[in-house]
Amino acid sequence: MIEKDIKEVFFSKEELHSIVERLGKQISEDYKDKNLLLVSVLKGSVIFMADLMREITVPCEIDFMCVSSYGSGTKSTGNVKIIKDLDINLEGKDLLLVEDILDSGKTLSYICKMLKTRNPRSIRICTLLDKPERREVDLYANYAGTFVPDEFVVGYGLDYDEKYRNLPYIGVLKPEIYSNDEE
Repeated sequence: MIEKDIKEVFFSKEELHSIVERLGKQISEDYKDKNLLLVSVLKGSVIFMADLMREITVPCEIDFMCVSSYGSGTKSTGNVKIIKDLDINLEGKDLLLVEDILDSGKTLSYICKMLKTRNPRSIRICTLLDKPERREVDLYANYAGTFVPDEFVVGYGLDYDEKYRNLPYIGVLKPEIYSNDEE
């Protein structure tokens, strides 16, 4: 049972639903006359994006991008590797990058710079979780579900070494599970 590895639950399934509902309503209002393209930054944001797009009431397209900068550790290496690029032409699109957590910002900053060269009409960021105290680049989310303290969180798509994504809530991983990675 993976629940034994969780120190505490930060956001329950019901709290997450409420957060996503609020974000979907705001995005729907802001993008009512735009050409919305939601881009999920895989793998962590897939659950969030699936729930978010069901709360958005305006026409939108979706696409997926898979990048890696973590490997199997708990800290970003800063080296961004594009594993799967977008399939849709971005020209004239109002791009909304959907991310699970905005931490150092290095990966998302890299993605934004790269995608800007493809001539979208706009690029904005929607993150479920925001950790501003960990930011290493000048980047912010236009839509932030909620702020989280500097803890290693998993569940609802967020992982540690590809595990815990399937938890229906977001919880703090017990430090002894990942402590060897920080040495």
